[in-house]
Amino acid sequence: MTESILEPDLPIIDPHHHLWDLRPLVPAFPEPRHPFIEAIAGAAYYTFDELRADTASGHRILGTVFMECGAFYDPARGDALKSVGEVEFVNGVAAQGASGLYGSYRPCAAIVGHADLRLGGRVRAVLEALATAGNGRFRGIRHSAAWDADPATLGPPFHAPEGLLRDAAFRDGFAVLGEMGLTFDAWVLEPQLPDVIDLARAFPDQPIILDHCGTPLNVAGYRGRLTEHYQRWKTSIVELAACPNVSVKLGGLAMAFCGMPEDGPARGCGSEELAVMWKPYIETCIEAFGADRAMFESNYPVDRWGASYPVLWNAFKRLAAGASEAEKRALFAGTAARTYGIEHVLDLP
Repeated sequence: MTESILEPDLPIIDPHHHLWDLRPLVPAFPEPRHPFIEAIAGAAYYTFDELRADTASGHRILGTVFMECGAFYDPARGDALKSVGEVEFVNGVAAQGASGLYGSYRPCAAIVGHADLRLGGRVRAVLEALATAGNGRFRGIRHSAAWDADPATLGPPFHAPEGLLRDAAFRDGFAVLGEMGLTFDAWVLEPQLPDVIDLARAFPDQPIILDHCGTPLNVAGYRGRLTEHYQRWKTSIVELAACPNVSVKLGGLAMAFCGMPEDGPARGCGSEELAVMWKPYIETCIEAFGADRAMFESNYPVDRWGASYPVLWNAFKRLAAGASEAEKRALFAGTAARTYGIEHVLDLP
């Protein structure tokens, strides 16, 4: 679906996207495929050229933040350090963008990698290696904690243990993030939000970013039950927002797990329809956290399941239509720039 770009001059920093080459992996997943696998199969190769095509499709994307996704690992480094390969690769993409060949566009201006925090104090060496590989762009980590008792909810790619965020060894490693001034992105599913609340209270000085509005579920056994679980989600969001060290990413709702829309790319939803679907979640998050602790995200290419890149940002702009100019600047760029330490991207000509 094509649409005219709304507010084309509004500055945007996209604070959450991936880069990967999943072509060797997708054929190995058994049929019938989980909706998430179907979603990424259509974007199994997504690196600089694909990202640039999306971010140059009409909206004013000044820069982006890369989010770890288990890509381009270097097994020769051993299990603890293999994730350094991902940051090395992404730093190369960032250097390509910063070369000046593409104007002032700054892809991967900040890089969020992965380290296994269950290493406890030993994770410091991994974080130091990631920082070196990032060449000044490494900002923090995401250690996914998404888990559900029904394996059909997440599908075969995800194997986080139950209760990861409450694990003592994990928290020993988590403490190192604060000592090194690093951020933590939290990806959990909606029923797990109390774990993030507990973690945020235990480490009140640690910046935590909640991904994907807390991932409300409309897949597998949760399909058709969004309304049933909405109040539980809202209660958790309001409670989490009371922790001043937590911010939230406004997006991810178009991915297959959230099922908004349920039938993905075949539906061809426009931005008006998407904005209606997402409004209860986006507005609740903004009201709870405030514009200075909230940021719109593309979660691309995963959210291609529900929307093209131009339509996705049009939907966000519709949802923010009643915001002040200062609030819009925060929601679309300022909060992301401050959270990930890339304020310089906003100052580019």
